[in-house]
Order: sequence, then C-alpha cells, then structure tokens
Amino acid sequence: MKKALMTAAALIALPVMAQAQSAAPGFYVGIEGGANWLLNTNIQGNSVNPQTGWAAGAKIGYDFVGPRVELEGVYRENQHYTQAFAGTAINNKIGQLGLLVNLLYDFSPNSVITPYIGAGAGVGFVDGNSSLSSTQFAYQGIVGLAWNASDMFRISLDGRYYGTTAPQVNGTAWNNNNLSVMLGLTVKFASAPAAAPPPPPPPAPPSFMVFFDWDRSNLSAQALATIKQAADAFKTKGQARVTATGHADRSGPDQYNMALSLRRANAVKDALVREGVPATAISVVGRGESMPLVQTADGVREPQNRRVEIVVQ
Repeated sequence: MKKALMTAAALIALPVMAQAQSAAPGFYVGIEGGANWLLNTNIQGNSVNPQTGWAAGAKIGYDFVGPRVELEGVYRENQHYTQAFAGTAINNKIGQLGLLVNLLYDFSPNSVITPYIGAGAGVGFVDGNSSLSSTQFAYQGIVGLAWNASDMFRISLDGRYYGTTAPQVNGTAWNNNNLSVMLGLTVKFASAPAAAPPPPPPPAPPSFMVFFDWDRSNLSAQALATIKQAADAFKTKGQARVTATGHADRSGPDQYNMALSLRRANAVKDALVREGVPATAISVVGRGESMPLVQTADGVREPQNRRVEIVVQ
C-alpha cells in the first residue's frame, strides 16, 4: 500500500517537475549528427543495398515560442560496396548534401520535455558522375523530442524521412529515399524576460481640508459639509482612526498661532463627534505656522494656510 501511494505521488508530481522557466523568442544555432539509412534502390540496372551510414549538419533559426523556422545543412554518406560504377562518385558509396528551410512546431515550449514536428524543403546535391554533381529538389519530414536543459541549451532526438527528386548517374535516374535518426544540440540567444513592474504603492488614506477666516476657529457651512464627508468616510471604513491637524498663517506671533491651530483642530473634532465619529477615534494636533501650504513671508495673511487637515486611516 505504501509503495502504491508513493507511486501515485510521483505521478502527480511529474507535471510539476516538467515545468521549465518561461520560454522567450530568440535566435538559435545548433549542430546535429546521427545515423542514416539510404533505402535499397536500383541504379543502371544494378541493385544497390547501402549500409548504415552517417549524417552530420548544422542549423540556424528563430524560435517564436511554439513555431520555429530554421535554415539547415546536413551531409549524409552511405557505403554500398557495389562495384559497377567505376569512374563515378557513387562507386562504393553515395554522399549527399541537403540545404533546407524547415518549419517546426514545439507542442510544449515552456516545459522541460517538449515533442515537436516539422517539415522542410530546399535543394539537395547528390553524388553523380562527380562529387555532389546531381542537383535536385529536397524535402523532409521530422518527428522529435527535445529536452530544454535551460533557457539557453536544448538537446533533441528526432527521426526523419529525407528524399530528393531522382538524381542521375550517366544520364540514368534512380530513387533517393533516406531514414535518419539525429541527435542535436542548440544554443538559444533569447533576450532576458522583462522584469515584473513594481507593485503599485498602497493607496493614500482619504484626507479632507477645512479652511478658516483670519484669526477665527468657527466653522463655515462649507467646512461643515466637508467634515460630514470625512465622517461618512470614517463610517465606511469601520475600524479607523481620524487625525485632525490644525494650521495657521504667519500673520501673528508663533505662540498665538500654535494655540489658534489647536482651537481650529478641536472645533473640527467637536463637529466630527456631532456627525457620529467617536471622540476616542479622533486625534488632535496643532502645528501653528510651522507647516504652511503656501510659503509666505512672516506677517502675510494667506487663506490656504488657515486650515485643518482631516485624515481617515
């Protein structure tokens, strides 16, 4: 039972383990190599049974994250030990070079393991009377599996069918069909993903401004309306604190202005209490003329500086 539970847990964990870092578009280059099987064919009436050969190549491409497009060059060579082609490049062996444009698609580009398919078309140069002298249309189909070792490195293993239109030797055409298994390594030059934007700053607590006449602490109708708005904001918050900070302009002595700013703040507190705000939730502060809203010379009567700021937080 314990072994079954451990197996089930491992199966559940596999999709998580398969997740790689987010893929990003970018150019890549790669090398590849493997085995090539040139299928049996008939050339100038001679049955040719090629041996298992080899293939090697390189590619450059661009990954759109899912779709990919690449330019690939692969050379294939197979021995066949048929002695009927003396004086030609295909005597004992057949070599061929394919230059193709491939279109591919990764099914899980953001996973560690991703299957892919592709197809390509281009030009093939096949041994004929002389080396690589028969120029043909080339095409291929690809099915593979890739391991995204990191954002930069990928190892792939794929199977391919590769063919060309009929190459010629001494004016005689023959069928050229190949099966290949290729192991590849690619290096991707993707841009680093953009850094996440910083979180927005926390919203400022609601604040309200009440203004006073010169040398006065009584509340105008407009001031009372503003205080009601502040009281309503307090009620919508539920558990909150209110700070009433009084200020004065610079038209009087410092000590007098400090006392005046406190009278203004207390007048606002009393009005808040009448609007239903508990007195215990209200803090009163007097700043005198030390924090003017508008900078002025000493002795200037500035209406913007005769105020109480109400903050609900």
